[in-house]
Amino acid sequence: MEQHQPSTVVITGASSGVGLYAAKALAKRGWHVVMACRDLPKAERVAQEVGMAPGSYTVMHLDLGDLSSVRQFVTTFRDSGKSLDALVCNAAIYMPLLKAPLYSPDGYELSVATNHLGHFLLCNLMMDDLKHSGSGDPRLVILGTVTHNPDELGGKIPPRPDLGNFEGFEAGFKAPITMINGKAFEPVKAYKDSKVCNVLTMRELHRRYHDATGITFSSLYPGCVADTPLFRNHYPLFQKIFPWFQKNITGGYVSQELSGERVAIVVADPDYKQSGAYWSWGNRQKKDGKSFVQTVSPQARDDEKAQRMWDTSAKLVGL
Repeated sequence: MEQHQPSTVVITGASSGVGLYAAKALAKRGWHVVMACRDLPKAERVAQEVGMAPGSYTVMHLDLGDLSSVRQFVTTFRDSGKSLDALVCNAAIYMPLLKAPLYSPDGYELSVATNHLGHFLLCNLMMDDLKHSGSGDPRLVILGTVTHNPDELGGKIPPRPDLGNFEGFEAGFKAPITMINGKAFEPVKAYKDSKVCNVLTMRELHRRYHDATGITFSSLYPGCVADTPLFRNHYPLFQKIFPWFQKNITGGYVSQELSGERVAIVVADPDYKQSGAYWSWGNRQKKDGKSFVQTVSPQARDDEKAQRMWDTSAKLVGL
């Protein structure tokens, strides 16, 4: 009798925070999880710590900030012979205290290179793998954040994201150019800009490929995971106060465990097979908070911006 292969999901940045708990939740649902991470021993250790069953996951090396590493990951994945049924673009770096920019091996500002360009290349390269998924319901999910959207409380705090007309990307995005709009370096804005690009990527993937491929492209904001390692580069005092503030003042706080569950249902649940959707949760703290499709920020729903993001990003990653 032929043995049924479990569905396979690739999750970037699965060695901590939301990515790790999404990996745990999907493994519990019977998926095979490919944990795509920079630090392999750490990924192996934390998978065991959260109780993922041996055999339910594979750890593979991926450094999103390095485009050659992205290409190598895709080759390694294909050599493994696994089919790809879902791709979760979760990894992100956030370095709010930087005084001067850091650069990727390709010469690009590091947070945009990691959060956006690496994922952009990965999505494009793995589209073929998703097309050949045997599941009949392939999905590509990109993590969003409230900070991309000035229409929401969490997005009103300056500096606000502003992609301009992609002047920085158009000019090649190499030093001294460090921002997408070509203006002066601002580390918090670089992070927010990269997250707007993530949503634009999801929407443009949907527009270009959903009808032809049947792949469901979506994003989600699972709530504010205020104690995630994403904030490890922030002031220690911020790391203490921020979770308290989100729990008691904004009501936005969500545990890593619950956020991972939310990612898992967007990947696996039949109710979430809506391509082009950006999912959010009402009363984000509550386990039974109802999900809804949220309107994304004005920049993230600008179709002209989406196309310009696509064309300029494709050049930068060598597609």
